[in-house]
Amino acid sequence: MKIIQPSLSCLIVFSLTLAGCDTATDTPVTTESTATEVPATPTMTADEFVADVNRQLDELNREAAAAQWIRVTYITPDTAVIAAKSSERMLAFLSEKVEMAKAYEQATMSEDTARAIKLLKLGTSMPAPRNPAKRAELAEIATRMEGQYGEGKYCPSGPDSCKSLTELEQILADKKHDYAAQLDAWTGWHTISPKMRNDYTRFVELTNEGARELGFTDLGEMWKAGYDMTPTEFEQETERLWGQVKPLYDQLHCYVRDKLADHYGEDKVSRTGAIPAHLLGNMWAQQWGEIYDLVEPYPGLADLNLNIELEARQSAIAKKLADAGRADAELEATRQSAVAIVEMAEDFYTSVGMPQLPDSFWERSMLIKPRDREVVCHASAWTMDGKDDVRIKQCILPTGEELFTVFHELGHVYYDLMYKDQPMLFQGAAHDGFHEAIGDTVNLSMTSEYLHKLGLISAASRTDEAIINEQMKLALDKIAFLPFGKMIDQWRWAVFDGRISQQDYNKGWWDLRTKYQGIVSPVARTEADFDPGAKYHIPGNTPYTRYFLSFIMQFQFHKALCEAAGHTGPLYQCSVYGNKEAGERFMAMLKLGASRPWQEALEQLTGTRQMDAAAIIEYFQPLLEWLQTNNANRTCGW
Repeated sequence: MKIIQPSLSCLIVFSLTLAGCDTATDTPVTTESTATEVPATPTMTADEFVADVNRQLDELNREAAAAQWIRVTYITPDTAVIAAKSSERMLAFLSEKVEMAKAYEQATMSEDTARAIKLLKLGTSMPAPRNPAKRAELAEIATRMEGQYGEGKYCPSGPDSCKSLTELEQILADKKHDYAAQLDAWTGWHTISPKMRNDYTRFVELTNEGARELGFTDLGEMWKAGYDMTPTEFEQETERLWGQVKPLYDQLHCYVRDKLADHYGEDKVSRTGAIPAHLLGNMWAQQWGEIYDLVEPYPGLADLNLNIELEARQSAIAKKLADAGRADAELEATRQSAVAIVEMAEDFYTSVGMPQLPDSFWERSMLIKPRDREVVCHASAWTMDGKDDVRIKQCILPTGEELFTVFHELGHVYYDLMYKDQPMLFQGAAHDGFHEAIGDTVNLSMTSEYLHKLGLISAASRTDEAIINEQMKLALDKIAFLPFGKMIDQWRWAVFDGRISQQDYNKGWWDLRTKYQGIVSPVARTEADFDPGAKYHIPGNTPYTRYFLSFIMQFQFHKALCEAAGHTGPLYQCSVYGNKEAGERFMAMLKLGASRPWQEALEQLTGTRQMDAAAIIEYFQPLLEWLQTNNANRTCGW
């Protein structure tokens, strides 16, 4: 399973995460409009001001979404200009309206209006300085870094040898587990990011300036203020949640490290130290599912390799088309296979009572990689108009990973559809972790029994050994991800507030990766490198703690849905497919959007107002006990 962009990603390049990014306008606000002085005495009441902002956002977002969509599905110098100018107009609008909102700080207003003004102030993760020239510079830098990432390739021996990120990831995931090939792929991809370093340094300066103009000490403090609690309380909350799950991660790390040492040798993998980052089947060692074959507890039991059946289905389509004389049989088979995968996901959501996807979704989504142009294949969900024009952008391949990613993406899409009747400033998640948790909550209902119903696996085994295998496979993605999900913003918060200086960007990155993940670089790194930039969400300026929170909350959501569905038995055996009662509970939370504090939205579904990782431990209890027994004679920790 991939970590993907949120539905806010229609503007995620510039992180204009306003309440769901329902995107853009037929009447753009010009940059020059912000050069005028904001009246000291407002000419509208607070309620009128918020209504006017909602109206203008409804228009402005349409243009911004269209510009960003074209940018990531047609990467050219021209689309970069269009996207940057559109972003600049949006940044100008936000800067102007946030400045105007300050006039209402002491005004009497309704609770909804006060919340809307707060969300307006916190509605961008990339606050621009008021200075028009600096605002334009920020938009250009953001566009440039996004383009550099999207166009990134490793060309060891000239243009004919170039490999994309997708191709390099395939080498890391290859079942040959060739140490030298994996090392070359890892170091190769990390050559794309050093050129971003100076831009990122300037980006930090400009966004910090924008955050200070909004009353925050730095951008990190502004991000942490968006969770209906103080920044300090939020940091403490993330540490508390990490403390709940760390014992399970430590046991998983201990077991996996020993298996890697068995395969590669102790000269390459220490049985007591941190794990080299290129050996875990993923470019960032954030999820470890691709090395399942090396660590499988009981070989051959509970085979959940969905690739075999999905690839076979696509091959069958291609053969049928080729036999019919279609010259484009392979391409058309890829498209039909992608559509079929999305239809499986749609079927799940409609089975619990959610509506069918609109016709425009099928007409306008990008489901496969075009052959005629560069695109950003990084999976993302988009809402273009705050109503029914929802889409996904993904280069879908016939793999189990892509299948789960599609189910995740539709979680964003259905969240967007559920809150589409909210005012624009309330069109978003209760907090950003909610948006990421919806689709992954559905993923947890994709049990072996459910996959068997789809015909993707031959049988669903319930032996103790099969259960451990299934849990191990899931833990390699869900549990392995947790420290990575936390440390990305730990690094950025420290960069934004100066604890990590420009001169120590790379050192600070690897210090945190070792501290939280128990991972080390496989080769020596210096400050000539910029390894953070090799992860999309850094140049794309996407706050990342949302993913950490979503991995916590999806299990909490899953437990609540299973209780609503009347499930009895172990939590890991529950699927709510087809259960309308669970769907009603789910939709009631989703329809709130950002209109109420997240604690109220959480209570709507779970009955509690506190995020809690206890459901993760309950879900993985069989695996945790198994790991503790098997690690008894190992030296854990690093």
